Amino acid sequence: MKLLHVITSLRTGGAEKLMVDLLPRLRDMGNEVELLVFDGTRTAFFDQLETAGIKVNFLQVGGSVYNPLNILRLRKFLKCFDVVHTHNTACQLFATLANIGVGTKLVTTEHNTSNRRRGNAIFHLLDRWMYRRYKKIVCISQKAEDILREWLGGEWGSILTINNGIDVKKIENAEPAELDFVKDRESIHVSVMVAAFRWEKDQQTVIRAYKELPENFHLALVGGGNESLKQKCIQLAAECGVAERIHFLGLRSDVPSILKAADAVIQSSHIDGFCLAAVEGMAAGKPVIASDVVGLADVVRGYGELFPHEDSKALAGVIKKLADNPEYAANVAATCQKRTAQFDISVMAEKYNQVYLGIK
Repeated sequence: MKLLHVITSLRTGGAEKLMVDLLPRLRDMGNEVELLVFDGTRTAFFDQLETAGIKVNFLQVGGSVYNPLNILRLRKFLKCFDVVHTHNTACQLFATLANIGVGTKLVTTEHNTSNRRRGNAIFHLLDRWMYRRYKKIVCISQKAEDILREWLGGEWGSILTINNGIDVKKIENAEPAELDFVKDRESIHVSVMVAAFRWEKDQQTVIRAYKELPENFHLALVGGGNESLKQKCIQLAAECGVAERIHFLGLRSDVPSILKAADAVIQSSHIDGFCLAAVEGMAAGKPVIASDVVGLADVVRGYGELFPHEDSKALAGVIKKLADNPEYAANVAATCQKRTAQFDISVMAEKYNQVYLGIK
């Protein structure tokens, strides 16, 4: 089967990382697999896919992914594949418009429990029209499916859930990175948050938490994304007097090794459909701390530690509690690591392949 996955870019993010892990496995199942990105800016994920033998096509380099010309550019690709699988809003919408008169079988993945369209009557009508164009709508968690069904209303036999997955063994077997931003590793407590600087993520609450913590507590923020949001975080760190303890590592290709070198992994979000980075932290054998928001909390609750949304003081308390109680932290980490067996990427890939095979 000829499969084309379509995503806005290959910058840092859970959906983008998913392409790196998923597409080679779908190819190894006997499919011809390619990726199309709206913004072809070269990144570490771009390089990793090419190294794995996955062809990466692109419509433009830089610019707005909502450029209407992308509808026409996308149209010529749709004609060449049996199934086209979209990710992210621009791709979801433009693929349905480009497919008018073409008739390619479309599949999409819903990666979030919420977005800026929800709650708007006009977008409600647009979403109902758009999603009806898809043979299958895959949600990355049961909560994401429940919320999407409620938003769309009516009967939707095309919607199903396939939990996101990660390469568990790759992370478990990674060697810890050398953290060159701390001089005396033994006396420094390091937490890591892996997330793009996007409106859905909440690095600012984490930065504020470090104002409540002793001088030997450091934070590493891994990820690219919106440069304006990143600059706001840099400015906030300075205003809170913690700039020397907040380390912006940017895009990294050695995330598993960075996670293995951490004392704790933090995931702070405003909204989050699933959060692969939280599961990766679990696979690294670290205690995971996450904000108590729909989707993300469903992954972490009962395994790691939760703190109230945007409550920096509560977050600081959790970090300090784990640091002050090594035995407790080790137990939380062990519980987290057991959780990852449910989210192996090989299981996910097989379920996706069955979806493609079952499309009429």
